[in-house]
Amino acid sequence: MGINRNGICWCGSNKKYKYCHLAMDEKIAEYKRNGYEVPSRKLIKNEKQIEGIRESGRINTLILDSISDKITEGITTEDINRYVHELTLKLGGIPAPLGFEGYPKSVCVSVNDQVCHGIPSPDRVLKSGDIVNIDVSTIYQGYFGDSSRMFCIGEVSKERRLLVNTTKEAIEEGLKAVLPYNTLGDMGQAVNDYVKAKGYSVVYSVGGHGVGLEFHEAPYVSYVSKKHTEMLMVPGMIFTIEPMVNEGSPEVYVDDDNGWTIYTEDGSDSAQWEIMVLVTETGYEILAH
Repeated sequence: MGINRNGICWCGSNKKYKYCHLAMDEKIAEYKRNGYEVPSRKLIKNEKQIEGIRESGRINTLILDSISDKITEGITTEDINRYVHELTLKLGGIPAPLGFEGYPKSVCVSVNDQVCHGIPSPDRVLKSGDIVNIDVSTIYQGYFGDSSRMFCIGEVSKERRLLVNTTKEAIEEGLKAVLPYNTLGDMGQAVNDYVKAKGYSVVYSVGGHGVGLEFHEAPYVSYVSKKHTEMLMVPGMIFTIEPMVNEGSPEVYVDDDNGWTIYTEDGSDSAQWEIMVLVTETGYEILAH
């Protein structure tokens, strides 16, 4: 049943529907009639939710900022886990990965040919030449923030540094397509086209996700998608852009021993950056990076 124009909007803003989401709902309905996949209302955050998610994203970014000078040759990935865990608690947050579907640590730390979900260990010592992804996710007052960065340890080869930089640049290319009423496929193709033009490949079996009220929400975000496909992007949607870029083949496998860590099938290096993005009326806002 439709909402009366003068009734309270479905989003929880306590504003009249006609002054809140009516115009957007009508526009979304038109896209749906034309065959587009559109988001459900639960994926569209209201102002209060956005503010809470924005604050969680700010803390998530602060954690990565604060530990950056500690990511040096000679520390272990378990040291990084301890830094993140202690700082998250100090800031009033909860490490979102800890215990999520059985994950045993407070952060993911992935080195060289580890694509993602690297489990911190006291036995994994960072060495000069390594490239490392640190993926931090934070719960703050019930809202979720999520972002990751790459770090180059000591004297890193030109090839590895280029892979790291290209992956970050691919996100910037994808962001150009994050506009209201574009599709996630517009963004995904922009990322993939840029990566392929540089001679790399994008992992197709793992992608990004909606986030904010839960750790992982719909939609699934692919970076091997095509323009004008996948879900319509509308104001109030929040999702991650986090392409995993391989120097060689896009094929990957999961470590049988721990059931979490994903590696490149051919042993080539992999890089990933992750940002959390809000779709706005005019474009986007980066909530965590």
